[in-house]
Amino acid sequence: MTKKQKRNLKRIIISLSLFLIVLITNLILKYGFNDKFEYGLASAIPSDRIGWLLPFGLYFIIYLYIGHDVLRKSAINISHGQIFDENFLMSVATIGAFGLGLYMGIAGTSENGVITYNNAEGFDEACAVLLFYQVGEWFQSYAAGKSRKSITALMDIRPDYANLKQDDGSVIMVDPVDVMVGSIIVVKPGEKIPLDGIIRIGKSTLDTKALTGESLPLDVEEGMDVISGTVNLTSTIEIETTKDFGESTVSKILDLVENASSHKSKSEAFISKFAKYYTPVVVIAALLLAVIPPLIIGFTGNWNTWTIWIYRALSFLVVSCPCALVISVPMSFFAGLGGASKNGILIKGSIHLERFNNANVFVFDKTGTLTKGNFNVEKIYPSDKEDEILRLAAIAERDSSHPIAKSIVNRYGKEIISDYVLENIAGKGIKGEHNNDVILAGNAKLMELFNIDYLKANETGTIVYVAHNNSFIGYIVIADEIKSEALTTIDYLNSIGARTVMLTGDNENIARHVAEKLHLTEFKAGLLPGNKVEEVDKLLNEKKDNELLCFVGDGINDAPVIMKADIGIAMGGVGSDAAIEASDIVLMHDNLDSLRIAKKIARKTMRIVYENIIFALAVKIIILILSAFGITNMWFAVFGDVGVAVICILNAMRANVKNYGDNSQNSPKESK
Repeated sequence: MTKKQKRNLKRIIISLSLFLIVLITNLILKYGFNDKFEYGLASAIPSDRIGWLLPFGLYFIIYLYIGHDVLRKSAINISHGQIFDENFLMSVATIGAFGLGLYMGIAGTSENGVITYNNAEGFDEACAVLLFYQVGEWFQSYAAGKSRKSITALMDIRPDYANLKQDDGSVIMVDPVDVMVGSIIVVKPGEKIPLDGIIRIGKSTLDTKALTGESLPLDVEEGMDVISGTVNLTSTIEIETTKDFGESTVSKILDLVENASSHKSKSEAFISKFAKYYTPVVVIAALLLAVIPPLIIGFTGNWNTWTIWIYRALSFLVVSCPCALVISVPMSFFAGLGGASKNGILIKGSIHLERFNNANVFVFDKTGTLTKGNFNVEKIYPSDKEDEILRLAAIAERDSSHPIAKSIVNRYGKEIISDYVLENIAGKGIKGEHNNDVILAGNAKLMELFNIDYLKANETGTIVYVAHNNSFIGYIVIADEIKSEALTTIDYLNSIGARTVMLTGDNENIARHVAEKLHLTEFKAGLLPGNKVEEVDKLLNEKKDNELLCFVGDGINDAPVIMKADIGIAMGGVGSDAAIEASDIVLMHDNLDSLRIAKKIARKTMRIVYENIIFALAVKIIILILSAFGITNMWFAVFGDVGVAVICILNAMRANVKNYGDNSQNSPKESK
């Protein structure tokens, strides 16, 4: 809770206490404590005509204490030409209630020829309206603060300084903005890494959970890239900066967070426009309610008729205040954005949250998105020659940086003979030769080039055939490892009626294998990077008007496609400028489960928005009608305004949670 919220809460508690004291005191003055409850302490006041003075004075002090800021805002807005807002409605209604109280205290009300002088009517209600309005405002502020805290928790990643190493070896503390690319900065244990760069001296462990949500620390060493916003835990390291502060990861993310609320949803825009016209209409309606019925009934010199209808009009004004709608709808989106941030999902504004709720075509890049991009040896044939096949293949692949070659070397895991002269045969594989000892490792074309009689493999994946001295030895099956959460996520999307499509540069067999394993509805194989843009264009042209297409990629090579899609989603893209700039949603965890959570957040948020709109309008319409016919009083009107607003705000806060559950516990129906 902020200092301002604590201060406002204290003011509300004091006001409520004073209000109750004055209310009880007034009842004592009015009724006393005698058995018949007929004569009170008010009889000590010489004239009933001045019996209103004490209650008026007490309530007026409370009114000014609790409501001075509402009156001030109303006056300021009127001076700026912004007349019709909730401050104006509250000011008119409460000042009117005080006016009625004064009239009834001074002139009295007549019934059957008997004049009654009321000593508090209207004063207590005017104070109550402002008091409970402030309670509603405090709830709104507190709820907004909680959501904002969820979103701006990422602001803790902002570095305060950088330790810049000078040419003479000394270190000075400077603003990260002043550090040039190529400079050496020193990061001590416990300090945030202020700029993206490469470790030149030292090794350490980094806390990355502020950026990625990953609780396990990351071990880093010389030559490794590190990103700003992470925290150095164990040892001092020296980093050569590769980006200035404005282009660094931390700066990009902070900019995204700070501007998230500027992109308004259609629902918010509609409510703002609705309130703009709604408020003047209800003010005019209240004015007509105060004037027309007495004129129709006929003015006979009895002001009692006018006071009844003016009172009804004031109640009408209180309940007609659009607070519940104007506050709760943006609050629902704000809470949704906060809930997303808690789950490591950055959404660039409520418009994208609203659109994502309607997204029903999901297009995935394969490598790095549905799969880990880590090639693993899945099978070696024949199995009884496994060590020999791996040894020969590792000799041939030892100098290659290709992921497939690395997977073979890693699987072998032993010392590799380095005496062989290696020759790369483009598009086919590698030939290794040492003293007439020849090793071949590559695809079927390599075997055919050297006329090797080989056994063709039928497995799905990348096949590396191995031959030794013109004899076929066996083959290795290598495949990209599918992410463990991919099937769960795709099944969830399928269960809510979404269309799931995979785009990949792999061959047809590999693509079909992955698509069948993950239950994808469609796939396109053999695509070059440029072809992905063409395929997304085709899908965009094919989709119906009410459909929205999401592209989910790793955010590095997929930036053009991410920008093409209706909604671009980058996974694990905190280290990629392209991800942060091109996407509408960034899944900071390199985990597809975040996509399922994001969809659930969007669906829950929009459901809450519609609940709040329907509930607020329904209750207000009912109470407006009842107020117009005099069935309810201003106390009931207070509930119709403040009570409904508080209920809607509390309902909105249901979106700002972290535990959206795992889908093993939630059926598709429950998640809708």
